[in-house]
Amino acid sequence: MNLVENIEYNTERPHLIIPEYGRHFQKMVDHAVAIEDREERNKIAKSIIDVMGNLQPHLRDVPDFQHKLWDQLFIMSDFKLDVDSPFPITSKEVLQKRPDPLEYPQNHPKYRFYGNNIKRMVDVAVKWEKGDMRDGLEYAIANHMKKCYLNWNKDTVDDKAIFKHLYELSDGQINLNEETTLTDSGQFLKNRVAKNPRNNSKKNNRNNNNRGKKRY
Repeated sequence: MNLVENIEYNTERPHLIIPEYGRHFQKMVDHAVAIEDREERNKIAKSIIDVMGNLQPHLRDVPDFQHKLWDQLFIMSDFKLDVDSPFPITSKEVLQKRPDPLEYPQNHPKYRFYGNNIKRMVDVAVKWEKGDMRDGLEYAIANHMKKCYLNWNKDTVDDKAIFKHLYELSDGQINLNEETTLTDSGQFLKNRVAKNPRNNSKKNNRNNNNRGKKRY
């Protein structure tokens, strides 16, 4: 009966600052903080670092990893551990400081179904000197635009519409001749169907259902 009454529940125990190391590590850190002799405290702190490093032996001797372990030791002690660290001690304020917000690019393309990469390719193409290489790049861009258009809109598109969009995206610097012929829409749709995993699964199910049936 006494054993049951003396059971400690996690809800009644002190909060773990870094739960990954477990409660025994936290008790060792708390013990190190309570030691009055500085030399003994330094000795115990180094022993704790060695044990922490044993959990990941392949990183134990890496300098950056050693710095991380010392930072974690001070964090677990709530920065109350006064020892000689081989690395600069990071302050509590620095660790709790909120990072600066990331600046996400705010792009609002006119034709979103083409994506931002198409606009980047167009910007590169208009800087090239006119010639066979630029003509080839312009044709590749137009062909990819047609593929993107079919992926997000409908099952067919007139090449003239692609040329018109390319003309607008390039600010009038790329004007493909209407005699230029892009890849047929059916070829793009055929490749899309072939790459669709749903179609492959339906085909396999159909083959499995027909397997074992008698044929007369």
